[in-house]
Amino acid sequence: MSVISSRYARAFADVVFSAKLDAATITAEVEQFTEMAASSPQLDEVFISPSIPHDQKLRLLDQLIGRMGASRQTRNFLAVLIDHRRIHELHVIAQQFKTELAERMGFVEAEVITARELGDDEKREMETHIADLTGRKVRASYARDPQVLGGAVVKIGSTVYDGSVRGQLQRVKAQIAAS
Repeated sequence: MSVISSRYARAFADVVFSAKLDAATITAEVEQFTEMAASSPQLDEVFISPSIPHDQKLRLLDQLIGRMGASRQTRNFLAVLIDHRRIHELHVIAQQFKTELAERMGFVEAEVITARELGDDEKREMETHIADLTGRKVRASYARDPQVLGGAVVKIGSTVYDGSVRGQLQRVKAQIAAS
């Protein structure tokens, strides 16, 4: 993730908070547009092509935003990315934007990877443990990976907490090899 991408994400988060917009609605609008652009290589090409006049790009953006029913602020954010030739980084900027909003609202995004599907009680217990660890409210997403074998791997930003059986076995292997 580039510093420039982070700068755009923070600036848009500033707009959302200063205008007291509904963060969930704005996030959904950005995600919807990101998915639309990702699903249509032609659309992406139009926005990044230097041979297509800028005003045509903005007219197309306005049509798409109109169909989506998205806010003026989302439209303006996307227009800035087009103006500054950063629309090709939309996916990365959108992810950073979500992270920035979550941090400002006191949440931490955590990805929990386990060998099996967790029950609701186990998920609540995991989220409580992560909240105790981070001191923040948790928004967790869950994934399964049979290679974990047991336990869990928790990713919070760039930090990885490996409490998996696989991780423990790898640490034991390293200790044996070192001695």
